Amino acid sequence: MSLPAARFRRAAVMYIPGSDARKVAKALALPAVDTRVLDLEDSVALHRKDDARETVFRALESVARPPPVTGAAFRPQETCVRINSPSTPIGLRDLSAILPSAAVDSIMVPKATPSCIETVCAKIAQSAANKDIKILAAIESARGMLDIPKIIAAGDGRVEALVFAAEDYAADLGLIRTSSRLEMLLARQTVVMHAVANGLQAIDLNQDVLLEECREGRTFGFTGKQAIHPNQIENIQSTFTPTDKEIEYAARIVDAAREHSNRGVGAFDLDGKVPVILWARRILEKANK
Repeated sequence: MSLPAARFRRAAVMYIPGSDARKVAKALALPAVDTRVLDLEDSVALHRKDDARETVFRALESVARPPPVTGAAFRPQETCVRINSPSTPIGLRDLSAILPSAAVDSIMVPKATPSCIETVCAKIAQSAANKDIKILAAIESARGMLDIPKIIAAGDGRVEALVFAAEDYAADLGLIRTSSRLEMLLARQTVVMHAVANGLQAIDLNQDVLLEECREGRTFGFTGKQAIHPNQIENIQSTFTPTDKEIEYAARIVDAAREHSNRGVGAFDLDGKVPVILWARRILEKANK
């Protein structure tokens, strides 16, 4: 399966508290962030939810929407809103507040369940100014992990990425957090497996040892990583962007495969090895951002 036909790269996915107008404005001006997540959930205190909705809506209305770049695989930047669970009145009020803005590219659904995804899809169809809003589904529990196929199906094509919410997942399972992250190994690889099988992007956890995690996440097959501060973006982008050496080798593989195919030759070797054509195509697709 080829890489997901997503509109946005989503390598660096950064959360911004929706109640902090200064941070929101600053984040929206950062060119290196692929997905700016205006957060109405965890980072906003209960008594500030209404203020945060107003701040986020004003910010959405201020977002410039550049046209897609001809020949580019992805649009420049995404504006996403993380709502509270749509199974709650708070989450439903979030949807009512943000959907009138045409600047909403996507909605992150926390503690995703099939019914939550169905609710968001129905609300988008009923009242969204932008009918093409996509969904980033956050997997935060054992039940959510097991229900990933149902969650994807409930989106009816709107779910474009799975987001692994490590801390909530660990709390749900009663895991003991360690510096090795071995307690997260099965969950992280399960998220990637379902994402790849369904042509979606997989967004990895966020912890303190960022660079090590970035390298590990890319090794596992994640396509991006969550961030909570601008100073994390450079490491994320550098890790999830193919290196010049990888791009050069991938291009050689694809060129050689085309040449051999034109000659009616199937398997071939390059530099004494049998190259993996699928790997090469994915590297070039990632590089063409």
